[in-house]
Amino acid sequence: MNSPVSEQITQRSASNLALAFIMLPKEKRAGMSALYAFCREVDDVADEESVPLPERRSRLAEWRADIRTACDGGQSKFPVNRELQPYIVRHRLPFALFDELIRGVEMDLDVTRYATWEELEQYCYRVASVVGLLSIEIFGHTSPACHDYAVHLGKALQLTNILRDVGNDAARGRIYLPLAELRNHQVTEAEILGGTFTPRFRNLAQATASRARHHYARARATLPPEDRKAMVAAELMGAVYWRLLRKLEQNDFPVLAPTPTKLHKLQKLALILRTWYRSATGALAPNYGV
Repeated sequence: MNSPVSEQITQRSASNLALAFIMLPKEKRAGMSALYAFCREVDDVADEESVPLPERRSRLAEWRADIRTACDGGQSKFPVNRELQPYIVRHRLPFALFDELIRGVEMDLDVTRYATWEELEQYCYRVASVVGLLSIEIFGHTSPACHDYAVHLGKALQLTNILRDVGNDAARGRIYLPLAELRNHQVTEAEILGGTFTPRFRNLAQATASRARHHYARARATLPPEDRKAMVAAELMGAVYWRLLRKLEQNDFPVLAPTPTKLHKLQKLALILRTWYRSATGALAPNYGV
């Protein structure tokens, strides 16, 4: 099924997530483009800081109501939701997950600090693991254990994102790293907001990387062997973000600059080819988490 609006949004984003869709057959690629476009649209509503908060809140309420309409079999008004609706029906995607995702996006309207890892991981679950739970339905999993895989991989990817974007978020007055963890490593909010790198910050960054590594390892351990082939796009995402995490570690966490670290195109191409080869040859071990 052709999804022109969704495909345009996906192609325009040039994101690592969209990159992974190259591994999918046409029908699943179209479904993931529609899901990604929905995620991109609601995220953009929350992030548009030039728009007053009440208006952003109202727009997200419209998206929630419209995706509920799509899930209930009605006529959605947003083109992205109309394009997503056939996949909602085909894969029985529940409104509860879309609602949870929007709740995560809404957290960015009100929350600029997280007190504990538990609070931050709830955010990670909502904005990343939930996307994974929706995605595995489109990919076509067979084992219920794949749900645990999606939750852990989502948290691993989001924590990698948070670590990479410390400086970029600080420029917007945001600190996602938990305040309790800042205190544990004697790092002040002012140091992060001012982009001050210290040995104490290095230790804080390493603790965050270790937390992400834990979730990569759990994703690696919980992916059922019978679902490895179906999860090839998710596995590519794991490989890309694992490589990004290792790059941050190897370069001593250059994350306080406003411009985030990225992988080069050749690095991404190599990961695509390696993931494809491993899938084609039936290699069982994920390409991350060790």
